[in-house]
Amino acid sequence: MSIEPFILNDIEICNLDNKIRDLQIIFNELSYSHLPVEKDGVYLGCISDTDIRCLEGDKTLADYQYILDGFFAREDDHWLETLQTFALNQTNILPVLSHENKYLGYLELHDIINSFNETPFLNEPGGILVLEKGAREYSFSEVGQIVESHNAAMLGMFVSSKENDLTQITLKLSTTGLNEILQTFRRYGYTIVSDHQEDSFRENLRDRSDYLDKYLKM
Repeated sequence: MSIEPFILNDIEICNLDNKIRDLQIIFNELSYSHLPVEKDGVYLGCISDTDIRCLEGDKTLADYQYILDGFFAREDDHWLETLQTFALNQTNILPVLSHENKYLGYLELHDIINSFNETPFLNEPGGILVLEKGAREYSFSEVGQIVESHNAAMLGMFVSSKENDLTQITLKLSTTGLNEILQTFRRYGYTIVSDHQEDSFRENLRDRSDYLDKYLKM
């Protein structure tokens, strides 16, 4: 999905001549973590709310140009790419540049997250399943084939964790009846991380555990 409809221009870009005191007042009035800065029409980077609190009010941005953060998005970036840039820079505002490096405006994190909420992964009914397997032992094609072999459709799939050579994959499926799918994934060596009431395997384990507890107490 294009980010173009989300580009805003209702905040004037800062420049190096701005007094630090004036920018501190602007930050007090806004909820943004950063503000974009330019010089002679060229984007230089962003000044952060945290940094500007520590600067001398009677100086200008030109005195502190070295602390600007140079992150940005391109006008044709996908919205998922922008989410990564937001996260890596711990910002809630993201300047957008053309391929000629012309400043076009900015994105708000809130708008991009809302666009994610409108995807089938979140707004269509279905079942969430979290799998775990060795980083070199799984494949998306195998996961997709297992799901489709049970006449279910995939609404979304992504790697949600990688740790100690184990990879977790989060799926959203078009069905909430997951029991047979769970058992097939187990036969293929996947561990089911998520908890499911309809999981007969875990239900059997609980029954056996309860039976063993009663036996040991006799």
